[in-house]
Amino acid sequence: MKLENRLTVKGVLFAAVTGVVWSATASADVTHESILKADPANWPTYHGSFKSWHYSALDQINSKNVKGLKEAWSHMPSRATRGLQSFPLAADGVLYYTSAYNQLYALDGATGAVLWIYKQKLDEDLVAKQTHSPYNRGVALGNGNVYMGTLDGKLVAVDMKTGKLNWETKLVDSKKLTVGFTGAPLFVKDKVIIGAQGGEWPGRGPIFGVEAKSGQLVWTFNTSGGNEGTPSDRRDTWGGDSWKTGGGGGWMAGAYDPETDTVWWGTANPAPLYDWAGPEWQTKGPRPGTNLYTTAVILLNPDTGELKNYHQELPHDAWDFDSSMGEFVFLERDGKKYVVHPNKGGHVFVYDRGGKVQNVYAGVDNINFVKGVDPKTGELIGRRDMVEGKHTNLCPAIAGGYSWNAGTYNPKTGLYYRVGYEWCMDLEIVKTTPVLEPMAQLNIGANFTMHGPGNEKAWGHVRARDPITGKVKWSMDFKNGIPHGSLLSTGGNLLFIPEADGHLSAVDASTGKVLWRHNNGNLHDGGIITYLAKGKQYVAVEVGKGSLVTDGYGDLWGEPYTSMPTDGGVLKVFALD
Repeated sequence: MKLENRLTVKGVLFAAVTGVVWSATASADVTHESILKADPANWPTYHGSFKSWHYSALDQINSKNVKGLKEAWSHMPSRATRGLQSFPLAADGVLYYTSAYNQLYALDGATGAVLWIYKQKLDEDLVAKQTHSPYNRGVALGNGNVYMGTLDGKLVAVDMKTGKLNWETKLVDSKKLTVGFTGAPLFVKDKVIIGAQGGEWPGRGPIFGVEAKSGQLVWTFNTSGGNEGTPSDRRDTWGGDSWKTGGGGGWMAGAYDPETDTVWWGTANPAPLYDWAGPEWQTKGPRPGTNLYTTAVILLNPDTGELKNYHQELPHDAWDFDSSMGEFVFLERDGKKYVVHPNKGGHVFVYDRGGKVQNVYAGVDNINFVKGVDPKTGELIGRRDMVEGKHTNLCPAIAGGYSWNAGTYNPKTGLYYRVGYEWCMDLEIVKTTPVLEPMAQLNIGANFTMHGPGNEKAWGHVRARDPITGKVKWSMDFKNGIPHGSLLSTGGNLLFIPEADGHLSAVDASTGKVLWRHNNGNLHDGGIITYLAKGKQYVAVEVGKGSLVTDGYGDLWGEPYTSMPTDGGVLKVFALD
């Protein structure tokens, strides 16, 4: 890497051209093998470990002493437009996190001291045109690098110890599509896997496998239609040439099962998002057919990108209830192995390790886009397909019965905890201009207004349930703003809930009893982790409002959400005295 216009001030080296600042050496390396070991001192991957539990066995902070939890330090990033939506990672006492405009920070996990800062040089004009920006939702660690997808379609590798750019690879033509990467990559063996935005955009929603050391692109899987000339080619499920601009994508990090050497990835909705064909969607409308592999769970070979299996959770998704939240919880129960996956429609799909449906249950109360889902096959029962024109009370609303924020599974309680959303919407489906080639166009096909179910205000809940059967043990309701941060459970019998009104709560994981609360001053839209630094346990949470979901909280509930800023954020870290 060339460094020009160097300026050294008090031992800090500033690289004006690349935007890299560093002043200290960061942590040791993270490898595929070290992630497999799942050391609770670290949080080395988006979902915490390959099991995707969002759980830590650490118990220095527990249900008996959590009342003594205090703010230890905080860090405020620059240009925190649309708050903070990323997920911190921690390795060997160093904490890594991102903010808007692809800014990346390495901090001392015990003190918050800045070790280095990396700022990606972006095409600012391009970013200004994007609808889903400038936020970033996380990074991956591995092979001595921090891997980050950029708003302008690149994957970059930044040295974990120095903050220097090691390589960058252009994967998406963002100038043509105004689409890039907002979700976190997944580091698996010697590959970095990342999914592009797709959904409402007229492209093919690719997922990429990249060589971790060199940045060389190894494979691409097109979620819209599959790959030509391979067994995955299902362009026949798209009428005409609609597969060319079919949307899709996998915008959140998936998961990896080391036992079967399989990557699980959830895919996004097809484009246009809403379809005026109604019940005649098999033969009419802008995208006739089932539209594989959108709104599906796909199983891929991490080395080649070869499709091993799939289950399309919503064939011909006409509601934007996609499967692309990357939460795949790997569990064992009574000698059987399962994968638990929630989707935006408010259902939880339970699979075996080969991708076959074992059970499906509703995680929220207000669902009417289908009458049900067959728990044995996963097939939809009684679809509500809408024609052009106005429709009322579609449930859940476009933001989903479940959102992209992560739940958590606690092996000590045996419970799975998830935020559920009880809201609906009125909408008007319109015919959009046919898109004949990929271009900078957000292809939604409807106008909508969100509201509560029936005569109620919108509300939500955190429910603790059996992850396989769905049976609820306890529930906590939220009537004035639904949490939109991710959840965390620990070996100390704690469940941490970053609430919408700014409070961070710690509750008894077995009963739901609130044990501790602290007001962080703004809504939570990002991740929460716990880790060890210098032998001491810390809890780190991201604070700051600005996601496309929480943008509407002021209209739904008024204050304090109306006055909450969307141009600031802070990382807050807590510990015992």
